Amino acid sequence: MSIESEVFKKERLNKVKLEQYGFVKENDEYKYSKNFMHDNFRADIVIDKNGKVSGKVFDLEVNEEYTSFRIESVVGEFVNRVKKEYINILKDIAVKCFEKQYFVNDQSNRITKLIKEKYDVEPEFLWEKFPNYAVFRNARSEKWFGAIMDIDRSKIIPNQEGDTEILDIKLDDETEKYLKYRGIYPAYHMSKKSWITIILDDSLKDEEILKLIDISFQSSNVKGEWIIPANPKYYDVIGAFEHSDTLTWKQTKGMMKGDSIYIYFAKPYSAILFKCVITKTDIPYEYEDENVCMSKVIEIKLVKRYKEDEFTLDRLKELGVKSVRGPRSITSKLRYEFLK
Repeated sequence: MSIESEVFKKERLNKVKLEQYGFVKENDEYKYSKNFMHDNFRADIVIDKNGKVSGKVFDLEVNEEYTSFRIESVVGEFVNRVKKEYINILKDIAVKCFEKQYFVNDQSNRITKLIKEKYDVEPEFLWEKFPNYAVFRNARSEKWFGAIMDIDRSKIIPNQEGDTEILDIKLDDETEKYLKYRGIYPAYHMSKKSWITIILDDSLKDEEILKLIDISFQSSNVKGEWIIPANPKYYDVIGAFEHSDTLTWKQTKGMMKGDSIYIYFAKPYSAILFKCVITKTDIPYEYEDENVCMSKVIEIKLVKRYKEDEFTLDRLKELGVKSVRGPRSITSKLRYEFLK
């Protein structure tokens, strides 16, 4: 890989900034020159219409192209200094005229953007040894639902070589079904029983990949179980459920459709009285008073009633729930009791 390709491999050109920086457009190319090493050398940089960067360095004393710094076997303090200063010129252009991308392949970056938009998840780069490996993690369950890695194609397809980026996603029971599809391969670096690999070279369309990512995300999306407090002084929930089995409630960050909601009532009950399930989220609702401020609400549906002496505060404390001052997740001990 050339010096230019290495510096700009994760950069996307912003043409608007080129002329501001000093590049001159000639036909379909942008050109820029800069002297360095006390005006003894000149760097000529060319960026084509596709954003590919190339460059040459000239020794101005002899007016010839200087290439020694590109040859690995040529070493020495002077050569290294020329190389370092040339790379600094390239890096400055990268910072001021390009936008940093997570990955090399365009499709890898498009898929990453779609994951961010749909699931609000950013890639995590966890390994110093593998700086280009990234995972996508479900924020609630902490489980991975995808991973992008850069590998040699031969690790996926025999007799094919060349660097590429792949996406691993978890399909569980549907793995065998999708392995019959063009562009989908047995998983690299993951369990082949549950995961598949897609090469991110546009063999599969973005929308097709996103459908598969959704299967993986839902597999990682362990349903939430929440205890939420209700104060009879401010809201007659018991009376409301006498008229309808569906209510709206203030939405807490992390709540999702399908989550279970256990409603805990303060005095005089001091007990959980209802189990509900979230049927809708992100419903716009602007409301504010001295007790509550809401911008979004959820819709909850009643699925079970409990006796007043069944899940009292004393009983909850025995099961690891010391207090219910705001929305909180349930304990494993309490979950076991609910399942009895």
